[in-house]
Amino acid sequence: MKITALTVQQRDPNRVNVMVDGVFRFSLDIFQVSDIGIKVGKEYTDDELAKLESESQFGKLYARTLEYCLMRPHSAREVRDYLYKKTYAKRYKSKRTGEMMERPGYGREVTERVFDRLTQKGYINDEKFARFWVENRNITKGASRRKLQAELAAKGVDRSIVDQLLSESDRNDGDELQKVIAKKRMKYTDETKLMQYLARLGFGYDDIKEALQKSDDD
Repeated sequence: MKITALTVQQRDPNRVNVMVDGVFRFSLDIFQVSDIGIKVGKEYTDDELAKLESESQFGKLYARTLEYCLMRPHSAREVRDYLYKKTYAKRYKSKRTGEMMERPGYGREVTERVFDRLTQKGYINDEKFARFWVENRNITKGASRRKLQAELAAKGVDRSIVDQLLSESDRNDGDELQKVIAKKRMKYTDETKLMQYLARLGFGYDDIKEALQKSDDD
């Protein structure tokens, strides 16, 4: 079987449609075309074309997952969950016929390869993710040490990474409490309800009492 044409996709100029014996077979990104050495007139066996189709799947999923990772840092578990969802078949409506069609999901071998490549490139790193999470939470709103530990544990980050990061941070629950109290004091006219709210955020009772007293004194 012979490659008869290579055409740049209109909707995505970074991908190239590969025609085999005059029929569309798969697409590759422009870097894959160069790296693999795809050329018009080159002949391939069925097995070789199957491997190229696997490369096509890898390229598509890698690009989508990289985009997901660049939206904001994600934990390794979040990325694995994202890739796992991509293994499911997806139903869609054909624009040409209006019929419901089914697009098969990606194979586990492809998803594992994507995960490994992103890890190798540094896009998946739980330590960097945890640092981003703690810094972001401190900037946007106060967060107790206990709540940060619970949130990062839910994201699949190892406890040792979290403890090490928090030990290196200059944050403390006293300062974080003052942030929350400053934002919520007007909303909670009943101090008992305010204390209950702060407790739900993971702050200790003694720390809450001390922070409220300091706030009143100020």
